[in-house]
Formats: sequence, C-alpha cells, structure tokens
Amino acid sequence: MFLPGFLGGPSGRRGSFKSNKSKSRHTPEVSPSRPQNHDSSSPEYLADESQLLPVTPTAEDVLELNNNLEMLAALFPDVQIEVFREMLTSFSEESRLFIITDKLLKNPGLYVKGRRRASDDNTSNSTTLVSRTEAFRTTEYKKAVRALAMQEFKGLSRSSIDAVLSESNYSYLDARPTLVDLSCKSWKFTISSIFFRRRPVTSTEAETHPLIIWRAADDGTMVPTLKATGSAELDRELFEELIKPLKHREQLSREEKDRALAVSLSTEEAEANEATFECTCCYSDVIFEELTTCDAEGHPVCFRCVQHSISEAIFGQGWQRSIEKERGALRCPAVASTECDGCISSEHIHRAMREERNGDEILRKLDQRLAEHGLLSSGLPLIRCPFCSYAEVDDLYMPTSSPRPKLRASNLPNLIVIFVGLILSPLYLPILTLVLACVVLCLHGSFRGYVSSHLRAAMVRYQRRRRGLKFTCQNPACARSSCLSCSKAWVDIHVCHESSLVALRTQVELAMSMAIKRVCPRCNMSFVKTAGCNKLTCPCGYKMCYVCRKDIGTPTEGYSHFCQHFRPEGDGRQCKECNKCNLWETENTEEILRKAKIEAERKWRVSEKRDLSDAEKAYLEDGVGTLGRKGRSRRAREQFLPGGKIPSVEELCDFIIETLFV
Repeated sequence: MFLPGFLGGPSGRRGSFKSNKSKSRHTPEVSPSRPQNHDSSSPEYLADESQLLPVTPTAEDVLELNNNLEMLAALFPDVQIEVFREMLTSFSEESRLFIITDKLLKNPGLYVKGRRRASDDNTSNSTTLVSRTEAFRTTEYKKAVRALAMQEFKGLSRSSIDAVLSESNYSYLDARPTLVDLSCKSWKFTISSIFFRRRPVTSTEAETHPLIIWRAADDGTMVPTLKATGSAELDRELFEELIKPLKHREQLSREEKDRALAVSLSTEEAEANEATFECTCCYSDVIFEELTTCDAEGHPVCFRCVQHSISEAIFGQGWQRSIEKERGALRCPAVASTECDGCISSEHIHRAMREERNGDEILRKLDQRLAEHGLLSSGLPLIRCPFCSYAEVDDLYMPTSSPRPKLRASNLPNLIVIFVGLILSPLYLPILTLVLACVVLCLHGSFRGYVSSHLRAAMVRYQRRRRGLKFTCQNPACARSSCLSCSKAWVDIHVCHESSLVALRTQVELAMSMAIKRVCPRCNMSFVKTAGCNKLTCPCGYKMCYVCRKDIGTPTEGYSHFCQHFRPEGDGRQCKECNKCNLWETENTEEILRKAKIEAERKWRVSEKRDLSDAEKAYLEDGVGTLGRKGRSRRAREQFLPGGKIPSVEELCDFIIETLFV
C-alpha cells in the first residue's frame, strides 16, 4: 500500500468500462486537487459546455497589465511578448508604460537581448496582438495549473514544475511536453516503470490525452469528459482545446453514418417498388432524392457524377470543359450521341456537394475560381493579397479627366546647371552622340512604346508611394497587412525587398536562443547558461538547477543537490553510483542548437521555396560571406552606384519621375 502511493499512484483508472472500446482509450486519470471553496453543486466531470461555470471577471491589476501588454505589442511588433512581461513586472505601477517605452527606444539591446519575433510570428492570422497564452494570468489560474501539474507529475519536485510552468507562462498544454520529458528522467519514474510498467502518455492526440476520461452516458455510449480543476477559466480552456475537437469529430461521424443508413433504406425501398432511375452519365440506378436533371433535354444525372465532375474541374483539368463560367453552372455530363448544351444549375450543385464530406470546402473553392474569372474578365486593375485569394480594384485607377502630374519647379535650376556642365565638359561629343541615338530610336514605334510603358509604370509606382504602400486585406479569415511594392508582410518600420538572408539569420539565432533558455519562476527573467556549473543564481536571489530546474536555494539543498562522488572538475559524465544531477553535466547544447538551426532553415526553405547556395551558407556562418577581391570591388562600386550595381530600367525610370515631377 505504501509503495504505490509513494510512487505517485497506480496507473489504472478508477472504475471499469462496459465495452471493449474503452481498452483502446485507456488513459491515466488525472485528479487535480480542487479548492475547498469550489461550488459543491458543480459537476465533477464536464461533458457539455453548459456545465462550465462562468469565468469570474479579471482582477484590475491583471487587466491593467494586459492592456499595457497590448499597447507595447502595438508599438514594438518585432519584439517578443515575454520581453514586455519581464519589464512590466520589474517596474513600479506609476508611469511604467512610459518608462518601458523610453527604455526600449533608447537602449533596446539591453532588454530585448535578441528576442525578436520571426517573420512567421509577425504574420499570424490572429487579429489580437497578444494571444491568450502570452497574456498575464490571474493568481487563481496559476494555482489551478500548478495543482494539475503536481497531480499528474508526482515524480517531479514542486520547484521543477514551477520553473517549467514559468517558461511557458503557465500554459499547461504548452508546458506538458517538457514535464513529460523531465518525468522520464526522474528516479520515481524509473522505479515505477519497473514495478508497474508505467509509461507517460506523450501523444498529442486529444483522444489519448490523460486529462480526457471516457465515461458511459445514459444511452450506453462512451463520451469524453474532463475532470473539473476548480478553476472556471482553466476548465473552459481545456474544454475548448480537448473536448470540443472530439465532439465535433464524433458529430460529423454520426451524421455521416445516419445519412448512409437513410440512403440505404431509401434505396432498398425504391428497388422493391422499381422506382429507381438510370443515370445518363454512369448508367447506375439511383433513387429520386439522389438525382438531378439538366435544363435543356432533361438528362438525369446522379449526385455522385456531379460531385466527381466538380472535383475534377477544381482540382484536375476539367475546368474549361465542365464549368459554364458565365452562369456558374456545370455543363451536362450525360453521355449521348450529340453533346448536350444544357447545364446543371448552381442550386443542384450545392445540393449534391453538401452530401460529400468536404463539400463545403469544395464549394468555397468553386466560388473563388468563379470570382477570379469575373475579376479577370472585367479588365480592371486589381490589388491582390499575397496571403489569400482576396482582391480589390486599385484605387489608383483614375479616369482621363484626372489632373496630370506637374513638373517639379525646384529642380529646374539644377537641371539647367547639369545641362550647361555637360556642354562644357570634354565628354560633350560622346554625350551628344548618345542623345541623337536616343532620338533616332524614339522614332521607332516599338522602342517608343517600350520607353513609354516603363515611364507609365514608374509614374504609377510614384503615385502609390505617395499614397502609401501598406495594404490591409479585408478578408476576415486573413486580415493581414502587406506591402504593395514587394508583396511581403508589413512590419513597422517596413523596408521593401529586405534580404531574406537577414531574416533567416534572425530566425536561426532566435530559434537557437529559445531552445536553451531558462526562466526564473520568481521574477520571470530569461537567461542562458554559457559556462560554469549547473547551479544558477538569478539576480533576484532565486537558485535553481539548470538540469532539472529544481529550487536549490533552501539551506538543505545548495550543492548537496548534485552528485557528491569524486570526479574531475568539468566532467559531465553520468555518475554510475547515484542518480543525482551532475554539477558539470551539459545538456548537449551543440545537438540542441543544431536541431533548432535545422528546423529554422527548413521553415525558411519552405517559405522561400529554394535552397541555400554556398555563398549564402557562408554568410550565415560569419555574417559577411565571400570576401577578398570580389568583396573589395563590390564595396568600391557601392560608393558610386546605389547598391553597388548598375541601375535597372525600372530604377532609372523611377529616378527620372521622382526628379522631374511632383
């Protein structure tokens, strides 16, 4: 009796299931300690959203901190949220928002320390600046999360759990993978795995999550339930992340089975009464409810053929053949001696597609392609969102009565001086020859059209720059901002055509720092161990073990927390005589950093759709890349030409327009 309780309880679940289905969903039951003031009338197991208690209003101090957090995130969108959390908790309440803003503007490196947001973080689809997992948490919520973690991971110390929860801002679902990894290394888990064959549930599937308890309903079916934690906010969060996906999936499965049963019964009844109809496309017998006809000769076509034709038109090569784009209808797929000119109406298409599993998604793509065809047929100039299919008419499209651009009067004296200087220069004859050659070429229609088209495009770009380059997508599912010039995600302050290598190097450095950082559970300060032993001391006085994150600041801990057997200083090998943490044990930082770098480069290759060249890899290693004679000549060119290269035709036209016109 003592040993199972000492090891954290047996692995079996309370109660037994009546069906064999429960054996495949056998998960340990987590029973978090519930506060004494919890309402006794509330259910112990939450199976429906109506059983969730209303969330109490957020305290004024936490609400003020979250408001300040959103303001700082709007002012500094390229800085990670944890930087603002650290600074908000470090300064006093009086004028701390203005103090933090001033410090970040004057000396950002002292506080940011490389914790910048990657491009993927800046371009999230969320309309909120601060997500729920990044906001400040109430004290009650933190207590509930800590109690839940202590109940599930009994083999870990309280200080280790607090340290891991602090790293994830007390988000239980985000902290659980790290807690599972640490629990596998504890001596309690080692002993319990030998005696009770316990294994931690590491699957991320909601069906096998240890917080999900499958219980028998009144009708005998097994339903997923969530054991109440005592915190209404935590219960609602876990219910939305774990229970809702399971319920939605089961509802879809149940509806599909019910519909298949209804069709089967209707088919049997129709066949018994000889009331079936033959499809003129696949020649199969179908019931009346699964049939439609074309609007010309009345060819009967089954819903299955309609579904196949629409799917082939959207995802295959049947768009031109099958879709009547002006009406948004499906051409009749009937097999006849002469081709039928009839169509299946859009109403019948919707009826047929809604009976398919992904019918709504296919209909949405059909509407998008029809809308795309309508926009292209209109011939209007369009602005498109680079992240979705949204498009709108360019507001720079102006009628012929619009005022023409005017010459910039302030630059006329400069142009006269330049013209006189060219006449008096020794290069007068070559320049005059070049001007005459340009005049002769302008007499040719094709060259004149080429030059005028580039000048018109440069004028449009100039007008757009004056109006502003920021474009915000009006699609509610996207709502992302982009640049009209470079089509990249908009980030204040935006620089067009910023080198993707700079972004890649930033992402790699960020991923590598995030992989090895630790967070103090007392002051939420982030830090990374670069050298020395595994006894870490925070500036606030908190002492913790770098390996297991346990609090070792008590008088009985300290260096006694680590292995006391003799070993040379700096020896990080595992002790063979005890299971204590090694004072000099390293976390194989090189391997962790290598994996983080590989993952960051993989995401970059997916977004850029190309691989790194040798020169780009050299740049990532030292930040400079290929030097030597080529590098010196490149720097010499940059002194005379912008960017160190000969300007293109577009750049030359932009310079002429910006210089001459206003």
